[in-house]
Amino acid sequence: MNTEREVPVRVGDIHEVLIDSVGGKGDGVAKVRGFVIFVPNVKKGDYVKIKITKVLPSVGFAEVVEKLEKPAPRQRFATVSKEEMDQRQDVPDQHYEDTEDFGDEK
Repeated sequence: MNTEREVPVRVGDIHEVLIDSVGGKGDGVAKVRGFVIFVPNVKKGDYVKIKITKVLPSVGFAEVVEKLEKPAPRQRFATVSKEEMDQRQDVPDQHYEDTEDFGDEK
């Protein structure tokens, strides 16, 4: 059984990454499809375009090509104001009575 996973990057590849942390030697740590990439001269939270310079079986190394603006955080849920909710016509008002009846027949 082959337990080696395929390395997802190659020397010369360009990627946009977020620096997740800083390693013990001061290099930034980013990941490309779960594969660890060390990037010098960055700090945690930097969003950069990198060029892969060296690839080993378990880690890669890269240089910064360009510092980028951080992308806006993705929202999982839509933000709706109270006014927008009040204007919705398609949802009927529903009132529920709080009871101890859970639908069990007696």
